[in-house]
Amino acid sequence: MSTQFQPPFSIQPTLETATAYVLPLQTADFEALYAVAADPAIWAQHPNKNRWQQPVFATFFEGALQSRGAFRLVDKATGATLGSTRIYGYNPADNSILIGYTFYGTATWGTGLNQAVKTCLLDYLFAFVDTVRFHIGVDNIRSQVAIQRLGANIVGEQPVAYYGEPPLLNKVFEVTKAAWTARQNQPASPAGTELLA
Repeated sequence: MSTQFQPPFSIQPTLETATAYVLPLQTADFEALYAVAADPAIWAQHPNKNRWQQPVFATFFEGALQSRGAFRLVDKATGATLGSTRIYGYNPADNSILIGYTFYGTATWGTGLNQAVKTCLLDYLFAFVDTVRFHIGVDNIRSQVAIQRLGANIVGEQPVAYYGEPPLLNKVFEVTKAAWTARQNQPASPAGTELLA
């Protein structure tokens, strides 16, 4: 679900973490990204459990391109495609935006990639917005736990109309700029507390 408002900043910058590039999604990325997405395990807790099927993923990919806020995540060391995420839904009324449509290959789960990518995106977005929200499927417990470990709080539930797919119920989480800034000023967490994908 997204609005028609265009934010006064880029929602598709080129960013990077210590180990991964966050690159604007291109049409030519389909095969590499589908090679990751074709694993049914990725979608087991997702509202759209059949997205591993190529025709369904092709619709998802087209929506990602049309959003002009989607990314391919690439391993710096190997050049391998790791997954995708998206910035969307800018709301000027409360100066908020959404991060979502995120998935990673199972080989990266538990490695800290999700935490690093989300931190990178939040650091970027909080230079411009006051609140970042996340849509996460009501049954996607793994992702709900992960986003709460980043300091996000649940603020409600909302049907989300995915591009070319039926609306499905999602939980809505949010992080405010003030809370994120305070969290970043806290001492680092102990080793071994990496996020799940």
